[in-house]
Amino acid sequence: MLNLVTDTFGKEEKKAIRAVVKSGYYTYGKQTIKFEKIISKKFKKKYSIFCNSGSSANLLAINSLFYKKTNPLKKGDEVIVPGLSWSTTYFPLQQCGLKLKFVDISSKTLNIKTDLLKKAITKKTKLICAVNILGNPCDLKEIKKICKKNSIYFFEDNCESMGAVHNGKIAGTFGDLSSHSTFFSHHISTIEGGFVLTDDKEIYHICRSLRSHGWTRDLPPNSKIYKKKKDDFFEKYRFILPGYNLRSTDLNAAIGIEQIKKLDKFISIRRRNAEVYNKLFKNHEKFDIQIENSNSKSSWFAFPFLVKVKYKKILPKLFKELKKQKIMFRVICSGNILNHPVKKYLNYSVFQKLNNSNRVHNDGFFIGNHPTDIKKELYKVKKIFDSLN
Repeated sequence: MLNLVTDTFGKEEKKAIRAVVKSGYYTYGKQTIKFEKIISKKFKKKYSIFCNSGSSANLLAINSLFYKKTNPLKKGDEVIVPGLSWSTTYFPLQQCGLKLKFVDISSKTLNIKTDLLKKAITKKTKLICAVNILGNPCDLKEIKKICKKNSIYFFEDNCESMGAVHNGKIAGTFGDLSSHSTFFSHHISTIEGGFVLTDDKEIYHICRSLRSHGWTRDLPPNSKIYKKKKDDFFEKYRFILPGYNLRSTDLNAAIGIEQIKKLDKFISIRRRNAEVYNKLFKNHEKFDIQIENSNSKSSWFAFPFLVKVKYKKILPKLFKELKKQKIMFRVICSGNILNHPVKKYLNYSVFQKLNNSNRVHNDGFFIGNHPTDIKKELYKVKKIFDSLN
């Protein structure tokens, strides 16, 4: 059996949960503040904002750019996005009134094609959203350079790639701000959860307010966005931004404090599994696999496969056999979101064509990777692949 997810909780996480329950304080509090400090230190960023999911982290991050004092995003601004990602990469962009411009991906790395991205930029482009797919970083150094040259905001969706490295730097730390997920199936788990990282103090303060109803309570006295009044009856309930309630709880944060201690070990095991994946499938007759981007070290969220055109007819038989052998599989991310009915609600354009994105959508799937040794299961998958005609 090979599942898509693994329970990585040990006695430490359970002890942390009991300690929060014993304290009688469950919602946003001391454990969340402690976890945020640990996150900032771990990823070498000045500020972190823990929230209730990676999807919420996307929503929070994109919204924050609309409330900057200088050069804020506006409705109708253009944002460049890859043709492959999870659905909630795109939805906050639509919900904020941005126009999405889709650019195709590489069928090898599954990341946005940097050469096409350069060509897709216009005077209307105000934001580039780079998504590090299934643990594999984009060409982040180059994209950052492109954004700086064109005065474009750089948002990095790193929800699937915690712990990955590009050019010796941690993925999720290249953008003006970035999102990360701590969902149950991801590199570390707080059950549900996610966070935003940034070095921009103004963005940090905006995110803190937006996360909690848009009020001023979570802002420091020297805030970049609002000066608090002393001894004001209304100050704890003064609303300055049209915010949300995207807070997580101290229960989730306490789990995260223990999980993040294990992150490096988890990724090391995932990478050892990836060595087997590459050895077995790199030159397979029937399938292509994801390769690491140049100057990158993937954190290997999962193991994707693209069936070669000549062998497309074997997919139904393959899926049937994988189910029989209790090897779980699923579509890669959301596939191409423009192949879903939701596209009728999106304001978008397509730069050139999305041939590779469509190939991933129609001919791709992935099996799970885990922070445990799955060498035996990978050999079993190889045997299944080889047996089908």
